[in-house]
Amino acid sequence: MKIGVVGLGSMGFGIATSLLRSGHDVYGADVNAEAVERLRAMGGSKVDPKSAAAELNALVVVVLNSDQTEEVLFGDRGLVSELAPGAVVIMCVTVAPDYARSVAYRCATRGLHFLDAPISGGSVKAANGRLSIMASGAPQAFAAARPALDAMAEKVFELGDSAGAGSAMKAVNQMLAGIHIAAMAEAITFGITQGISPETFLEVIPVCAGTSWMLENRAPHVVEGDYTPRSAIDIWPKDLGIVLDVARKSKFAAPITAAVLQQFIAAAGMGLGREDDAAVAKVYARTAGLKLPRQEMPETADRETGWRP
Repeated sequence: MKIGVVGLGSMGFGIATSLLRSGHDVYGADVNAEAVERLRAMGGSKVDPKSAAAELNALVVVVLNSDQTEEVLFGDRGLVSELAPGAVVIMCVTVAPDYARSVAYRCATRGLHFLDAPISGGSVKAANGRLSIMASGAPQAFAAARPALDAMAEKVFELGDSAGAGSAMKAVNQMLAGIHIAAMAEAITFGITQGISPETFLEVIPVCAGTSWMLENRAPHVVEGDYTPRSAIDIWPKDLGIVLDVARKSKFAAPITAAVLQQFIAAAGMGLGREDDAAVAKVYARTAGLKLPRQEMPETADRETGWRP
Protein backbone atom coordinates (compact mmCIF):
# COMPACT_ATOMS: atom_id res chain seq x y z
CA MET A 1 0.00 0.00 0.00
CA LYS A 2 0.92 3.64 -0.36
CA ILE A 3 0.43 5.13 3.09
CA GLY A 4 0.83 8.69 4.32
CA VAL A 5 1.75 9.22 7.97
CA VAL A 6 1.22 12.73 9.32
CA GLY A 7 2.84 13.28 12.70
CA LEU A 8 6.28 11.74 13.22
CA GLY A 9 6.63 12.12 16.97
CA SER A 10 7.58 9.19 19.17
CA MET A 11 4.43 7.23 18.28
CA GLY A 12 4.02 8.32 14.68
CA PHE A 13 7.64 7.67 13.79
CA GLY A 14 7.37 4.16 15.22
CA ILE A 15 4.22 3.55 13.21
CA ALA A 16 5.93 4.78 10.04
CA THR A 17 8.93 2.49 10.50
CA SER A 18 6.67 -0.49 11.25
CA LEU A 19 4.82 0.18 8.00
CA LEU A 20 8.13 0.37 6.14
CA ARG A 21 9.27 -2.98 7.56
CA SER A 22 6.05 -4.54 6.29
CA GLY A 23 6.83 -3.45 2.76
CA HIS A 24 4.53 -0.47 2.38
CA ASP A 25 5.49 2.76 0.64
CA VAL A 26 5.45 5.38 3.39
CA TYR A 27 5.10 9.13 2.86
CA GLY A 28 5.87 11.03 6.08
CA ALA A 29 5.10 14.58 7.16
CA ASP A 30 5.86 16.52 10.33
CA VAL A 31 6.61 20.08 11.38
CA ASN A 32 9.98 18.70 12.50
CA ALA A 33 11.99 18.46 9.28
CA GLU A 34 14.63 16.33 11.01
CA ALA A 35 12.07 13.59 11.69
CA VAL A 36 11.01 13.61 8.04
CA GLU A 37 14.61 13.32 6.87
CA ARG A 38 15.29 10.51 9.33
CA LEU A 39 12.33 8.55 7.96
CA ARG A 40 13.50 9.11 4.40
CA ALA A 41 16.96 7.87 5.31
CA MET A 42 15.32 4.65 6.51
CA GLY A 43 13.51 4.13 3.22
CA GLY A 44 10.53 6.47 3.39
CA SER A 45 9.44 8.22 0.21
CA LYS A 46 11.11 11.49 -0.75
CA VAL A 47 7.64 12.76 -1.72
CA ASP A 48 5.44 14.35 0.95
CA PRO A 49 1.87 13.09 1.57
CA LYS A 50 0.30 16.25 0.15
CA SER A 51 2.02 15.77 -3.21
CA ALA A 52 1.20 12.06 -3.29
CA ALA A 53 -2.32 12.34 -1.81
CA ALA A 54 -4.19 11.25 -4.94
CA GLU A 55 -2.20 7.99 -4.99
CA LEU A 56 -2.45 7.12 -1.30
CA ASN A 57 -4.43 4.07 -0.21
CA ALA A 58 -4.37 5.14 3.43
CA LEU A 59 -3.62 8.18 5.54
CA VAL A 60 -2.57 7.67 9.17
CA VAL A 61 -2.97 10.75 11.36
CA VAL A 62 -0.87 10.75 14.56
CA VAL A 63 -0.84 14.39 15.62
CA LEU A 64 -1.43 15.87 19.08
CA ASN A 65 -5.06 16.91 19.23
CA SER A 66 -8.30 17.69 17.39
CA ASP A 67 -7.13 21.15 16.32
CA GLN A 68 -4.09 19.71 14.57
CA THR A 69 -6.22 16.91 13.10
CA GLU A 70 -8.64 19.49 11.72
CA GLU A 71 -5.80 21.37 10.08
CA VAL A 72 -4.26 18.22 8.58
CA LEU A 73 -7.53 16.93 7.16
CA PHE A 74 -9.68 19.97 6.42
CA GLY A 75 -7.45 23.08 6.66
CA ASP A 76 -6.15 25.24 3.84
CA ARG A 77 -3.73 22.47 2.87
CA GLY A 78 -5.98 19.70 4.16
CA LEU A 79 -5.49 16.26 2.68
CA VAL A 80 -9.09 15.04 2.63
CA SER A 81 -9.86 17.07 -0.50
CA GLU A 82 -6.86 15.49 -2.26
CA LEU A 83 -7.40 11.82 -1.40
CA ALA A 84 -8.98 9.55 -4.00
CA PRO A 85 -12.39 8.01 -3.22
CA GLY A 86 -11.93 4.63 -1.56
CA ALA A 87 -8.86 5.65 0.43
CA VAL A 88 -9.06 5.21 4.20
CA VAL A 89 -8.27 7.79 6.87
CA ILE A 90 -6.97 6.14 10.06
CA MET A 91 -7.20 8.67 12.88
CA CYS A 92 -4.97 7.62 15.80
CA VAL A 93 -5.41 10.85 17.77
CA THR A 94 -6.98 11.07 21.24
CA VAL A 95 -10.13 13.15 20.67
CA ALA A 96 -13.67 13.40 21.98
CA PRO A 97 -16.09 10.84 20.49
CA ASP A 98 -18.27 13.63 19.02
CA TYR A 99 -15.29 14.96 17.08
CA ALA A 100 -14.51 11.49 15.71
CA ARG A 101 -18.09 11.21 14.48
CA SER A 102 -17.81 14.61 12.81
CA VAL A 103 -14.64 13.60 10.94
CA ALA A 104 -16.26 10.32 9.85
CA TYR A 105 -19.25 12.18 8.39
CA ARG A 106 -17.10 14.66 6.46
CA CYS A 107 -14.87 11.89 5.10
CA ALA A 108 -17.92 9.93 3.96
CA THR A 109 -19.23 12.90 1.98
CA ARG A 110 -16.05 12.68 -0.12
CA GLY A 111 -16.24 8.94 -0.63
CA LEU A 112 -13.50 8.14 1.89
CA HIS A 113 -13.45 5.38 4.48
CA PHE A 114 -12.70 6.39 8.06
CA LEU A 115 -11.49 4.55 11.15
CA ASP A 116 -11.68 6.07 14.61
CA ALA A 117 -8.50 4.29 15.77
CA PRO A 118 -6.77 5.68 18.86
CA ILE A 119 -3.65 3.82 19.93
CA SER A 120 -1.99 2.64 23.14
CA GLY A 121 1.29 1.00 23.99
CA GLY A 122 3.99 3.66 23.96
CA SER A 123 6.85 4.47 21.62
CA VAL A 124 8.64 1.12 21.95
CA LYS A 125 5.59 -0.89 20.95
CA ALA A 126 4.89 1.58 18.15
CA ALA A 127 8.38 0.99 16.77
CA ASN A 128 7.91 -2.78 17.00
CA GLY A 129 4.48 -2.86 15.36
CA ARG A 130 2.91 -4.08 18.61
CA LEU A 131 0.42 -1.34 19.47
CA SER A 132 -3.08 -1.90 20.74
CA ILE A 133 -5.61 -0.10 18.57
CA MET A 134 -9.12 0.70 19.80
CA ALA A 135 -10.94 1.03 16.50
CA SER A 136 -14.45 1.61 15.26
CA GLY A 137 -15.80 2.15 11.79
CA ALA A 138 -17.66 0.49 8.95
CA PRO A 139 -16.60 -3.01 7.85
CA GLN A 140 -15.42 -1.53 4.55
CA ALA A 141 -13.12 0.83 6.46
CA PHE A 142 -11.61 -2.05 8.42
CA ALA A 143 -11.09 -3.97 5.17
CA ALA A 144 -9.38 -1.01 3.50
CA ALA A 145 -7.16 -0.40 6.54
CA ARG A 146 -6.32 -4.03 7.35
CA PRO A 147 -2.82 -4.20 5.79
CA ALA A 148 -1.80 -1.03 7.64
CA LEU A 149 -3.36 -2.21 10.91
CA ASP A 150 -1.57 -5.55 10.66
CA ALA A 151 1.77 -3.72 10.37
CA MET A 152 1.05 -1.28 13.19
CA ALA A 153 -0.61 -3.39 15.86
CA GLU A 154 -0.36 -6.53 17.91
CA LYS A 155 -4.05 -6.26 18.77
CA VAL A 156 -6.86 -4.42 17.00
CA PHE A 157 -10.05 -4.17 19.01
CA GLU A 158 -13.04 -3.82 16.69
CA LEU A 159 -15.46 -1.85 18.85
CA GLY A 160 -18.32 -1.16 16.50
CA ASP A 161 -19.32 -0.14 13.02
CA SER A 162 -19.49 3.61 13.61
CA ALA A 163 -16.97 6.23 14.70
CA GLY A 164 -16.91 7.38 18.32
CA ALA A 165 -16.67 4.02 20.05
CA GLY A 166 -12.90 3.89 19.60
CA SER A 167 -12.45 7.35 21.07
CA ALA A 168 -14.79 6.53 23.96
CA MET A 169 -12.66 3.50 24.85
CA LYS A 170 -9.50 5.59 24.60
CA ALA A 171 -11.00 8.06 27.07
CA VAL A 172 -11.52 5.20 29.52
CA ASN A 173 -7.93 4.05 28.98
CA GLN A 174 -6.50 7.55 29.43
CA MET A 175 -8.51 8.04 32.62
CA LEU A 176 -6.84 4.95 34.09
CA ALA A 177 -3.39 5.63 32.64
CA GLY A 178 -3.24 9.18 33.99
CA ILE A 179 -4.51 8.11 37.41
CA HIS A 180 -1.98 5.28 37.59
CA ILE A 181 0.96 7.55 36.71
CA ALA A 182 -0.03 10.04 39.39
CA ALA A 183 -0.66 7.21 41.87
CA MET A 184 2.86 5.90 41.21
CA ALA A 185 4.27 9.38 41.81
CA GLU A 186 2.31 9.80 45.03
CA ALA A 187 3.27 6.37 46.33
CA ILE A 188 6.99 6.57 45.54
CA THR A 189 7.31 9.97 47.20
CA PHE A 190 5.19 8.86 50.17
CA GLY A 191 7.61 5.97 50.55
CA ILE A 192 10.53 8.41 50.76
CA THR A 193 8.86 10.12 53.73
CA GLN A 194 8.83 6.73 55.44
CA GLY A 195 12.51 6.06 54.79
CA ILE A 196 11.88 3.78 51.79
CA SER A 197 14.31 4.49 48.96
CA PRO A 198 12.94 4.64 45.41
CA GLU A 199 15.13 1.64 44.56
CA THR A 200 13.54 -0.43 47.30
CA PHE A 201 10.09 0.73 46.24
CA LEU A 202 10.82 -0.48 42.71
CA GLU A 203 12.13 -3.81 43.96
CA VAL A 204 9.12 -4.57 46.16
CA ILE A 205 5.95 -3.01 44.74
CA PRO A 206 6.03 -4.52 41.22
CA VAL A 207 5.66 -8.00 42.75
CA CYS A 208 2.89 -6.93 45.14
CA ALA A 209 -0.81 -6.27 44.67
CA GLY A 210 -0.35 -2.50 44.49
CA THR A 211 1.46 -2.60 41.16
CA SER A 212 0.23 -1.47 37.73
CA TRP A 213 1.65 -1.43 34.22
CA MET A 214 2.18 2.32 34.48
CA LEU A 215 3.99 1.95 37.81
CA GLU A 216 6.31 -0.69 36.40
CA ASN A 217 6.95 1.39 33.27
CA ARG A 218 7.32 4.85 34.83
CA ALA A 219 8.81 4.28 38.29
CA PRO A 220 12.20 3.31 36.76
CA HIS A 221 12.35 6.79 35.22
CA VAL A 222 12.07 8.32 38.70
CA VAL A 223 14.65 5.92 40.16
CA GLU A 224 17.09 6.70 37.35
CA GLY A 225 16.35 10.43 37.45
CA ASP A 226 15.80 10.20 33.69
CA TYR A 227 12.95 12.38 32.47
CA THR A 228 13.68 12.12 28.76
CA PRO A 229 10.14 12.35 27.35
CA ARG A 230 8.80 9.02 26.16
CA SER A 231 5.36 10.46 26.92
CA ALA A 232 5.38 14.08 28.05
CA ILE A 233 3.63 15.83 30.94
CA ASP A 234 1.97 18.16 28.42
CA ILE A 235 -0.09 15.29 26.99
CA TRP A 236 -2.07 14.81 30.18
CA PRO A 237 -3.82 18.17 30.64
CA LYS A 238 -5.10 17.64 27.10
CA ASP A 239 -6.11 13.98 27.46
CA LEU A 240 -7.58 14.22 30.95
CA GLY A 241 -9.33 17.42 29.88
CA ILE A 242 -11.03 15.41 27.12
CA VAL A 243 -12.00 12.72 29.64
CA LEU A 244 -13.57 15.29 31.97
CA ASP A 245 -15.36 17.05 29.12
CA VAL A 246 -16.89 13.75 28.02
CA ALA A 247 -17.80 12.92 31.63
CA ARG A 248 -19.40 16.34 32.14
CA LYS A 249 -21.57 15.93 29.04
CA SER A 250 -22.69 12.57 30.41
CA LYS A 251 -23.35 14.08 33.87
CA PHE A 252 -20.79 11.67 35.30
CA ALA A 253 -18.70 12.73 38.31
CA ALA A 254 -15.01 11.81 37.98
CA PRO A 255 -13.41 13.27 41.13
CA ILE A 256 -10.24 11.16 41.05
CA THR A 257 -9.56 12.15 37.44
CA ALA A 258 -10.15 15.80 38.31
CA ALA A 259 -7.64 15.65 41.17
CA VAL A 260 -5.04 13.96 38.95
CA LEU A 261 -5.52 16.58 36.24
CA GLN A 262 -4.57 19.27 38.75
CA GLN A 263 -1.29 17.49 39.51
CA PHE A 264 -0.36 17.43 35.81
CA ILE A 265 -1.36 21.07 35.43
CA ALA A 266 0.85 21.86 38.43
CA ALA A 267 3.73 19.99 36.80
CA ALA A 268 3.27 21.95 33.58
CA GLY A 269 3.18 25.15 35.63
CA MET A 270 6.53 24.20 37.15
CA GLY A 271 8.01 24.14 33.65
CA LEU A 272 8.02 20.35 33.36
CA GLY A 273 5.67 20.12 30.40
CA ARG A 274 8.25 18.71 27.97
CA GLU A 275 9.65 16.21 30.48
CA ASP A 276 8.56 12.58 30.77
CA ASP A 277 5.20 12.24 32.51
CA ALA A 278 6.89 10.45 35.41
CA ALA A 279 8.12 13.94 36.32
CA VAL A 280 4.75 14.51 38.00
CA ALA A 281 6.60 12.98 40.98
CA LYS A 282 8.48 16.29 41.21
CA VAL A 283 5.22 18.00 42.17
CA TYR A 284 4.87 15.72 45.19
CA ALA A 285 8.57 16.03 46.03
CA ARG A 286 8.48 19.80 45.90
CA THR A 287 5.39 20.01 48.12
CA ALA A 288 6.97 17.69 50.69
CA GLY A 289 10.48 19.17 50.46
CA LEU A 290 11.95 15.87 49.30
CA LYS A 291 14.85 15.00 47.05
CA LEU A 292 14.32 12.57 44.19
CA PRO A 293 17.25 10.64 42.70
CA ARG A 294 19.66 12.94 40.83
CA GLN A 295 17.56 15.97 41.73
CA GLU A 296 18.76 19.00 43.65
CA MET A 297 16.89 19.76 46.88
CA PRO A 298 14.44 22.66 46.53
CA GLU A 299 15.90 25.81 48.03
CA THR A 300 13.01 26.03 50.51
CA ALA A 301 13.25 22.41 51.62
CA ASP A 302 14.28 21.15 55.03
CA ARG A 303 17.66 19.59 54.31
CA GLU A 304 17.17 17.07 57.08
CA THR A 305 13.95 15.73 55.55
CA GLY A 306 13.65 12.80 53.18
CA TRP A 307 15.72 10.02 51.78
CA ARG A 308 19.41 10.41 50.97
CA PRO A 309 21.09 8.28 48.29
